[in-house]
Amino acid sequence: MTGLRVATDIGGTFTDLVYVDEESGAVSVAKASTTPADPARGVLDAVAEGELRLSDVAHFVHGTTIVINALTERRGARAALVTTRGFRDVLEIARGNRPDMYNLVSRKPPPFVPRRHRFEARERVDRHGTVLVPLELADLDEIADVCERERIEAIAVCFLHSYAHPEHERQAKGHLAARLPGLPITISSDITREWREYERTSTAALNGYVQPAVDRYLGGLGSLLAGAGLESEIHVMQSNAGTTSVESARARPIYLVESGPAGGIMGAAHIGREIGEPNVIFLDIGGTTAKCSLIQDGEAKTTTQYKIEWRPDYAGYPVLVPVVDVVEIGAGGGSIAWLDPGGALHVGPKSAGAEPGPACYGRGGTELTVTDAKLLAGVLNPEYILGGRLEVFPELARAAAERFGAAIGASVEAVANGVIRLVNANMINALKLVSVRRGHDPRDFVLIAGGGGGAMHAAALGAELQVKRVLVPPFCGVLSAWGMLATDPRVDVIQTSIVRTSETSTGDVAGIFAGLEQEASARLLAEGIDAPLVEHARGVDMRYAGQEHTVRVAVGDLETLSIEALEQGFHDQHLQEYTFNLPDAASELVTFHVATSGRARAPFALDGSGRADGHGRPKGRRRVDFDVDGVHETPVYERDELPAGFAASGPVLVEEMSSTTLVHPGQRLEVDSFGNLVVHLRDSTEEA
Repeated sequence: MTGLRVATDIGGTFTDLVYVDEESGAVSVAKASTTPADPARGVLDAVAEGELRLSDVAHFVHGTTIVINALTERRGARAALVTTRGFRDVLEIARGNRPDMYNLVSRKPPPFVPRRHRFEARERVDRHGTVLVPLELADLDEIADVCERERIEAIAVCFLHSYAHPEHERQAKGHLAARLPGLPITISSDITREWREYERTSTAALNGYVQPAVDRYLGGLGSLLAGAGLESEIHVMQSNAGTTSVESARARPIYLVESGPAGGIMGAAHIGREIGEPNVIFLDIGGTTAKCSLIQDGEAKTTTQYKIEWRPDYAGYPVLVPVVDVVEIGAGGGSIAWLDPGGALHVGPKSAGAEPGPACYGRGGTELTVTDAKLLAGVLNPEYILGGRLEVFPELARAAAERFGAAIGASVEAVANGVIRLVNANMINALKLVSVRRGHDPRDFVLIAGGGGGAMHAAALGAELQVKRVLVPPFCGVLSAWGMLATDPRVDVIQTSIVRTSETSTGDVAGIFAGLEQEASARLLAEGIDAPLVEHARGVDMRYAGQEHTVRVAVGDLETLSIEALEQGFHDQHLQEYTFNLPDAASELVTFHVATSGRARAPFALDGSGRADGHGRPKGRRRVDFDVDGVHETPVYERDELPAGFAASGPVLVEEMSSTTLVHPGQRLEVDSFGNLVVHLRDSTEEA
């Protein structure tokens, strides 16, 4: 078999692999346990599970959690920050507003760079890019001496208003590199040229903090794969829903912060376009987290307002780079059930992860998890986890539930249902954050499930949210890796340039976009993308004069661009997001966005064939506890044996290697021509 396209995705519990034969279109999948101590080893384990010959690979895409893990586990470099004189404490000061405004004892997140490693240099530029004080290189010499003594492993440079004038940062990088050869140096203007000093400083500091770890990881992964026979280049999945080269990923590792989820979102968008449903809510439930995103008109949304570790009561750390607009919560198969001091039940965000894993894995975990609860409820088949390759022990799950139940005076069944009910409630809140809370009616959307746990929860969540229907695509359990095969190389270039719409012209605006497109195209060309295959997507953040917040307005062809059309688009978008607009108020253009993609591979179609000759008969039955809907003897089907056109009324279970689909009583399951499992949330045959 030759001409393989391969994608691997490292999750909190499993490492997924998907590969497609470009000649036949056949798709194969494999899963292996994630190896937290050496994630690259888990990739090789997945390759071995898939019986894949790396010498046959023509295109290799990799999604990784190395960045988010280094940040959340505080396993980054000993980093330093160099900034403008007087701004040493910007990371400490952060923002004055608190997410939990009535909490009088709230604390700001501690900076990743301690104060003793934050340094000032004399220089000053105003917001228009005019130099007020030239950069004093002598200050950098003193800083370099201290960094050498302190054994600093990475340096981030962020000067005031460098988005308007990056030259001082470039001078500083050159001077420090000469004094400290081999030390990785991040300058903020290479990462983002968007305004807001705290957010830019945070982003530059985080990039420097993770850079050595990412450099070592990607270098080690490349060596391991090459040693195993891989001859093609490795492409790395970015948070902006596009891929990049290893070299670019090493220079801008913060762009990988949501590498895996971006693949799943792109996969869901691709599926929606294929089936004629451009409006999609995507739900990805893995072992550690649940991720939700909204796709409108076939396009995944990105934002630069992403924050690591944000919670309703915690400000988190801003990352001012394009990230798929995703809401992520600590609710997955490994999420641990616990009681607070008042005796109330909680699920997550702490997870049992891959090691030791849920109690039923028998690897030393003793705490009750969502996977244990689903096993006790009869949803999961203990003999068919990962197609039977992962041995689990129901008695250990029961023992964990009995210990938990003894503390609150509840039966094993009540505990299992309570855990499932609560984790579903947490997921519903996340789904509403990306839909209802942003002015979208879920009834206009299809819910697409991904991840190993998505298919188990999606029908219940879809019914609660009142979506049109729920769809479980082929390879649901490895959808993030599958989606990476539908992505292209992408470069985002962003520039803040604030101007009133009444004080600019169409030519000026078009000129800004043209300059950004030229820069983005040059970066793509450097990665080997042919110029005729480059496509640009444009947008501009706009606001009413005097406002703090902005909204993103899509910009079409530059030849038909007009200021009037931009203003009208802004009024319409503001009404959508905030339920009001001010047509007579002055408006401003704030930040210009260009996303440039290069079509590297032809997109592949969904594969529903191969199931056309399935017999569609159940392979067995088992008792499943549906909580308030009662306990039912439920038919169990093998997914590969369900032909297109198959239909059944719930309750139904459909099993496959990487996931289990649960259809509740009163719902109806159908298999469409693409091989998707479609759950109609109201069984029309019963109504008839």
